[in-house]
Amino acid sequence: MVEALSEAERADALDGLPEWDYDEGRDAITRTVVFDDFVQAFGFMTQVALVAEKANHHPEWTNVYNRVEILLTTHDAGGLSSKDIELADAIDAMIEE
Repeated sequence: MVEALSEAERADALDGLPEWDYDEGRDAITRTVVFDDFVQAFGFMTQVALVAEKANHHPEWTNVYNRVEILLTTHDAGGLSSKDIELADAIDAMIEE
C-alpha cells in the first residue's frame, strides 16, 4: 500500500512541480491546462489516460472545450503520495512536448 507523503516530502515534491497548486483541504495537487481547441484537449486527456491506466493511478479531472482541470491525490493513502508526483511529472512531460 502507498503511504501519504510527509510534510517534508510534500514540500520537496511541490518545489519540483512549479505549475501545480497545492490543495490543502484535499491534500492534493491541481493544474489547469488550456489548449487551442477541444481536439487538442481531448487528445491530451487520451494520452494521460493511457499513462494513468498503466500506472493504475487515475486523475480526477474535468474538460470544458479547450480547458482541462486536473486534481491528483491518492485516496487509498488519504492524501498526496509518490504516485501523484510521478503522474504529475509524466503529465508535465506531455505538455512540454
